[in-house]
Order: sequence, then C-alpha cells, then structure tokens
Amino acid sequence: MCELLGMSANVPTDICFSFTGLMQRGGRTGPHRDGWGITFYEGKGFRTFKDPSPSCQSKIAELVQNYPIKSCAVISHIRQANRGAVNLENTHPFTRELWGRYWTFAHNGQLTDYQHLISGRHRPVGETDSEVAFCWLLDELEHRYPQIPEDMTEVFAYIATLCDQLRAKGVFNMLLSDGDYVMSYCTNHLYWITRRAPFGHAALIDEDVEVNFQEETTPNDVVSVIATQPLTMNEIWQRMKPGEYNLFHCGELIATNVEQLADVEFVPGKPGDQSPKAPLA
Repeated sequence: MCELLGMSANVPTDICFSFTGLMQRGGRTGPHRDGWGITFYEGKGFRTFKDPSPSCQSKIAELVQNYPIKSCAVISHIRQANRGAVNLENTHPFTRELWGRYWTFAHNGQLTDYQHLISGRHRPVGETDSEVAFCWLLDELEHRYPQIPEDMTEVFAYIATLCDQLRAKGVFNMLLSDGDYVMSYCTNHLYWITRRAPFGHAALIDEDVEVNFQEETTPNDVVSVIATQPLTMNEIWQRMKPGEYNLFHCGELIATNVEQLADVEFVPGKPGDQSPKAPLA
C-alpha cells in the first residue's frame, strides 16, 4: 500500500510541517520506500517534484521540506509498489489536462480486473493500475461533460459515483484536485482535519517537531489536511468511512455524501519536547 497527503487552504500556505512527517514514513518509520511525489498548484500552473527513491533518503524531498512553496491546493504520495516497476513514470501523483485546467491524482490501494478500463485520449504512460484508473476517470468525466460545467460540486458528486465503481474492483483511496478543489475518497484508510482560529500546538508522530500554529497564522486562515494516517499525536482527526467522499474548497469542507462524519480521537502518545518553528500545514 501507499500513503496520501493533501491540503486545501484559503490563503497560499506551505505544507512543510505535514510533509516533514510524511517523508519519514517513506522508508524510516514506514515501509513506503518505492518513491514519492508532490504537486503544488500556483494559479493555473503547478509544480511537481518526484523521486523513485525513498523519501526519507531523498535530497529532492529535503529540498521540498525546507523550501516553503505556498499553495492553496497540494497533493502528495509515498509509494509501496504493488503494480509496476519502481521508476519515475510509475511515481504518483499523476497530472493531466481537462477543460483547460490541470487535474492531479494520487491513489492508495490495489485494483483487480482494471485492464479493460477504456481511457480514450487520456492514456497511461506507466504501468500502474492507479494511472489507468485516473485516465479512465477523466475519460468518463469528459464524456459526461464535454464542456466545463458551471456547478463543480455536481461534477465532483459524479466523480464520487465513478470512484464507487473503482472501489468495487479493490481498495481505492484517492486524492484529486483541479487546483481549486481538493477531493478525497475513502475505501478503508483516510483521515482529515481542519485547522482554524483559535489555533493551538501540534506535534508530529514520525519526527520530533512541534509547531504553535498561532504564531504562524492569521485569525482568518483555514487549512484542511487529508492523510492516510494522522500525522500529529495531539490533535483530533476525523476518520472517513468506506465509500465516503469529501470535497474541500479554500480550506472548507463544502460537500460530502455522509451526513454525520465520524469523530475519531487519535492521541497515541506524548508530544515531543522540542518546539522548533514550522510552517502552517
């Protein structure tokens, strides 16, 4: 399996704090040694960094960790390969164009009976079931909406029905963004948290780093973070249910197919003693 990390914010925000925790799971505190990637949206453009090496040893990951790129939408992934070789073309996230905007996708899980999925003009480059699923999803979306719709929440609700079909083929935990919206879909393991004023302290599980968000934010900031497993030990993360999708815009949860979200406390240990400053997310 793999691990996912996503962010939606109402102001350009860096994700160095959360990414610092995630990269440790890529070979040091977790088994996900088969590559990693991250995409930051900036306006209509995006920056993607990928490396088929373990993130805990990657000089490129160190660059991303220490270079505070600010974005309102971020998708990241660390890989434990089960379909396709360990190489750059099989490293998530994947990005394609649709309706004159870039869509970025990352997947955790394994699908069966996926080879027959027809992807039209959106063709996979690598060998993963994930990229096949992404190309199929975009092709179905383009057939349903030849032109960009006015109501994007309707679009993402339709995407959720496509995700239901993919979940029937195996484990399908997903993050998807068009630069404005960030969507998560859960089969078994996805958590999320929204941080807003009054901000408090947070301590990473996988690295001895703590942040006081009150010192790093303004009272108007809203940031939501989505992860395969909670990244901090002293905050309450919401656990998604199987078949649940959430849609975030400018940091806020704006649509879901579950009326009552699960309230799951995740406090496994004592925060670390060190408190170096770290950026917001």
